[in-house]
Amino acid sequence: MAAKKQKPKKCISKKEAKELHDNWCNQREGHLKKRLGFEDTREFWWSVEELEEYLAYVKSESNKQGIDHPGIRIYMGAYSKAKCKMKRGYSTLFMVPTGAPAKSLGKENAEQPNNYDIDAYNRGGSGRPPHIY
Repeated sequence: MAAKKQKPKKCISKKEAKELHDNWCNQREGHLKKRLGFEDTREFWWSVEELEEYLAYVKSESNKQGIDHPGIRIYMGAYSKAKCKMKRGYSTLFMVPTGAPAKSLGKENAEQPNNYDIDAYNRGGSGRPPHIY
């Protein structure tokens, strides 16, 4: 049996997560719906297995490049209306590996450059209508 992992330091409470989601809805949702003419998605889903697979790929490829502490940057995006099955440019999130050669940046450094030599990750699912937190 695997040893129990400690909760990561950057976890937030259910209350804080709800507040963040409510803030986003109150401050942005109405403006976007009015501008776009439809309710856009605001939540995205990947299985733990998919995320672990992608993180293992990023770690492996980064290691080959001599990057000791790779990271992941998450970007917001929107699908092209012409390429979207529903003919709407729904929002999406995509992940991009980051990292610099060993010892050039610290382990936790938000200034790490994007690593364009490793493919980004997308194709998560989302609710229509969006799931409320």
